[in-house]
Amino acid sequence: MQGLIGKKIGMTSIFDKDGFQLNVSVIQLGPCPVVQVKTMKKEKYGAVQLGFGDVRATKLKLASAGHFKKANLPAYKHLQEFRVDNADEFKPGQMIDVSIFSGVERVDVTGKTKGRGFTGLVKRHKFHGGGQTHGSKSHAVAGSIGSSAYPSRVMKGKRMAGRMGYQRFTVRNLKVVEIDLENNLILVRGAVPGAVNTILRVTASS
Repeated sequence: MQGLIGKKIGMTSIFDKDGFQLNVSVIQLGPCPVVQVKTMKKEKYGAVQLGFGDVRATKLKLASAGHFKKANLPAYKHLQEFRVDNADEFKPGQMIDVSIFSGVERVDVTGKTKGRGFTGLVKRHKFHGGGQTHGSKSHAVAGSIGSSAYPSRVMKGKRMAGRMGYQRFTVRNLKVVEIDLENNLILVRGAVPGAVNTILRVTASS
């Protein structure tokens, strides 16, 4: 298995062996305990459920608290599932750290993008807006959004003002620059989704 849950620490710059400056994202990966193992015999597919991030058990619902109690583990805030070829190699309570990415050259990083709140058409959809002079009174409005007498309604998917950002996004084939086994850190070249402390899912690129 080559996948872990982590969080974004931030961005920085380092220099490679040739003296070139590289902009990298720093991600704390794990260590993640195995909370549940799903096998071909029982669930009809092989997967491992990992936990990340501490949380008080009193904050959980009884079903979630019982899930961790069954695995004899403390409560974790985030749970994610990763497919594996042979689930029999894993057992609940087993700790998996960033060392599984040793030798991996490129990874895919998935997370929620930064939320921009409620925004208008110009910012959200790059509309250029109306005229600014000659008596124009239409600057940053949608204009006509209907469809006349037929079908006499606003079509689904019409680009309008609304919430911008905070969507699941994956950046693929990011180069692994460095792995810090002691501090469970991985440095990848380029930017990854979200702000600082955003929860990320990192997998080896296929």
